[in-house]
Amino acid sequence: MSDEVENTKESPLVESLLPTTNEDEMKALMKDLDREQAYREHKCWRQYITVLVSVAFCIFQLYATLSGSIPAQLVRASHLAFVQFLAFLLFPALKRLPKNTLPLYDVILAFIGSGCWCYYIINFETIVRRAGAYTMLDIAVGIVGIIVLFESCRRIVGLPIMIIAGAFILYAFIGKYLPGFLNHRGYKLARVVSHLYYTTEGIMGTPIGACSTFIFLFILFGAFLEKTGIGQFFIDTCNAIAGGASGGPAKVAVLSSALLGTVSGSSVSNTVGSGSFTIPMMKKLGYRGEFAGAVEAAASTGGQLMPPIMGAAAFLMAESVGVPYLTVVKAAIIPALLYFAGIFITVHLEAHKLGLKGLPKEEIPRFLPLFLSRGYMILPLIVIIFFLCSGKTATYSALMGIVSIIVIAIAVSFVDVAKGKKPRFTLNDLIDVLCAAARGVISVAIACGMAGIIIGVVTLTGLGLKLGAGLVALAHGKLFITLILTMISSIILGMGAPTTANYLITSTITAGAIVRCVYGAVTPTPEQLLPAHMFAFYFGIIADVTPPVALAAIAGAAIAKARPMRTAVNATKLAIGAFIVPYMFIYNPQMLMIGSSAVSILGITVTALLGMFGISVGLEGYAFAHTGFLNNFNVSSKVKRTFSLAERFLFIAAGLCCIDPKPATDIFGLCLIVLLILVQILRKKRSLQ
Repeated sequence: MSDEVENTKESPLVESLLPTTNEDEMKALMKDLDREQAYREHKCWRQYITVLVSVAFCIFQLYATLSGSIPAQLVRASHLAFVQFLAFLLFPALKRLPKNTLPLYDVILAFIGSGCWCYYIINFETIVRRAGAYTMLDIAVGIVGIIVLFESCRRIVGLPIMIIAGAFILYAFIGKYLPGFLNHRGYKLARVVSHLYYTTEGIMGTPIGACSTFIFLFILFGAFLEKTGIGQFFIDTCNAIAGGASGGPAKVAVLSSALLGTVSGSSVSNTVGSGSFTIPMMKKLGYRGEFAGAVEAAASTGGQLMPPIMGAAAFLMAESVGVPYLTVVKAAIIPALLYFAGIFITVHLEAHKLGLKGLPKEEIPRFLPLFLSRGYMILPLIVIIFFLCSGKTATYSALMGIVSIIVIAIAVSFVDVAKGKKPRFTLNDLIDVLCAAARGVISVAIACGMAGIIIGVVTLTGLGLKLGAGLVALAHGKLFITLILTMISSIILGMGAPTTANYLITSTITAGAIVRCVYGAVTPTPEQLLPAHMFAFYFGIIADVTPPVALAAIAGAAIAKARPMRTAVNATKLAIGAFIVPYMFIYNPQMLMIGSSAVSILGITVTALLGMFGISVGLEGYAFAHTGFLNNFNVSSKVKRTFSLAERFLFIAAGLCCIDPKPATDIFGLCLIVLLILVQILRKKRSLQ
């Protein structure tokens, strides 16, 4: 299928962009900004070792999932053994070190890290029979295994989660010396190490359990999709739909990034992947560089919020909360719709404000021929959605999706051979997919292992309830203040950290405080836990466009050759929905389709979309005309600016009222938006006279 991607790159539209979208520059940018992409590309004999281990890893995972005969602890330990071995073979100690060498110390670390988990696998039955009576050798292996896991985390995931996990381990030892709610009886080294390393309450807990089953399968599914060239198909399809509209390329960026989010779980790779095409198109049309980069960054970051697949954190959420994955998907629909609606509306208003047109007709692919020739690429996504909606598990749905891709690839290749062409999917492509999947799961697995350490200390010391109570006390029991503190902590933790790690930390530490504020001493149901976890999930993701780190915005700025911080500020403005909607679904969970009817869901969606329109107009300062009640009057510029801000404030206030799903606020907000729009239309007619 790689030939098909090459054919699409020969179109006149893409050819005109090639001078500004060098593929090597894009790879270098991704390696610089995204730790997960800064891997070694081995040549000669080293390449065969990594390929063999990666293929063996994928085959083992598929066998373990399909057979169901291997105990869960052994599957998790084997998963970590493969991950630790590949982590040191593929990722250098520092990003600046050469990517074409393999130092001896990394080989040693690879065998030590993998060997520690092999020790558990080999001695599994003995360790289980001892029932907690661990030997000195057990503890020594556990200590070494934890230390090596920390080093792989430093290399691949980053310092934030490593420091936090280290602080939690330290707390397990020194908690008996701490005052107040943080005090506990204290634990010895052997107790802490055995709890974290050998039980399913620590490293081998729920997060790594999810990673070693359905998360791995969905990463493999995404690798298959990427190999088929579905990303370019999405971009071409969105060009056919929206390319000719006002500000077409920016709308293409929003739509294509939303679709690509169903395949990739990384905001930076989404930004670089689709942004290398859409950002130059936006600049060519007339958008400012900072705005073009911001559109792509905000839309690509929101890709992780877009059902049906979303990011790895969504699978962990389903496992942590205890609800089917389909429930998480349903809950994400309206918030994701509002998020992308906010970006799309702002892009549309900016285009009208600047008088920008769409792409020339000759540069827009025709939808019907495009869909007839390459529409089969979306069949695997349809298969997954079908099985999820049929009530099947996420694991079964992912397996069926993978099977459907393989069947389609074989069928397409047979057709190619029958036509005398080179097959588009070969054995080499299959090996590339398996290697990409093995490489892609490394950072997620390590983040899950580190989160397991945090969760293990929480369960050992009872810190979860204490932190929740402490946070509630700090907020004086006020839900709104608790939400603000949770938002700030999620954004700070998410700066430069993968969403998976961020979600696991914040949901462990802060989600309990939100639940405590909302439900008090009452034990909530899994569905009632979902809004609190979704809140932490949203703000962990949005950290990628929030200054000062804003990795996705920096990637967009680099492609647009614009100022990074200004791009980040624009991206934050575009992503305003992600800062507002989470507060709304905490106060009214009906927005997550929890305990709501079809009629109420429709009403919530319509009024919330109108609310996003009002907020977008307020931030953009334009709807049918520039804001400012006195724009057409002979008054000072200072007075005009004051009245412009007043009108913007009224639009934002009306939008917030519409998003708040209560009849009274909806009616008030709707009436105010209609009144403000009428004022704008009359003002525009007056200016044209």
